[in-house]
Amino acid sequence: MRLISAIILFSFSYAYGQEQTGFVLNAKDNKPVEYVNIGIIGKGIGTTSDTDGRFDIDIDNQYNNDSIRFSCIGFKPYTLKVSDFKQVKDLIIRLDEKIYDLNEVIISPRKYKLMILGYTTHTKAIQAGFEENLLGYECGVCLKVKKSAKLNKINLNVARCSYDTIFYRINIYKVISKMNFENVLTKPVYFTLSKDKIKDEISIDVSKENIQVDGDFLVTIEHIKGLGKGSLMFSGSFPGKVYYRKTSQANWETAPVGISLNVEANVEQ
Repeated sequence: MRLISAIILFSFSYAYGQEQTGFVLNAKDNKPVEYVNIGIIGKGIGTTSDTDGRFDIDIDNQYNNDSIRFSCIGFKPYTLKVSDFKQVKDLIIRLDEKIYDLNEVIISPRKYKLMILGYTTHTKAIQAGFEENLLGYECGVCLKVKKSAKLNKINLNVARCSYDTIFYRINIYKVISKMNFENVLTKPVYFTLSKDKIKDEISIDVSKENIQVDGDFLVTIEHIKGLGKGSLMFSGSFPGKVYYRKTSQANWETAPVGISLNVEANVEQ
């Protein structure tokens, strides 16, 4: 069977400016903030910070009137005009920690059913995923539930992996409106595996994270760390739909192929 490579990474180009290097720090203690999403809002220009809070970004002067946003789970987002960003002293950005309100717990009799939501195909004939080492790129699937769901495991069916080690972030978004999503996590969820431990299926236990969603939600995998040359591709599915954005703070887009990502959850009946 001829291999169909449904790679959800589209070529795009823009004029490069001078590369700028900066750091993202916690405003409370001046410690580095790792894996911050950094990018021009609605554009295909962005990156993430590394474990030292360092980032490198090229922004041409044509974007001086646009806005650049710094966002990270656990911190308040910080947005400023690109022209002002270029004037920041020593290019140090400080983020304030975010205080999350505790929701009122209402105890009521509810019935839950263990269900598998999403795509479960294991084919290697159709593939989609991470073909390049593009920081901030993420892709995933939208899952529909009428009431609430408690997430137990996130499963990925791998078609091909050429990295020696993978390191990714899982994001869970509430669907606000069409192509508008809000991250519901209060702390980041990462997973890492060496190549010898990557099997056809990757199962990530998130039961201890106490993740509960109400209504439809989007689950994505995000490329946040430079892994060198390589790729990570998942089994694909036609028909289907994948949600993706090319880099941090870019607009969401869709493509007519589903990546084999599914969630084991207790779904309210």
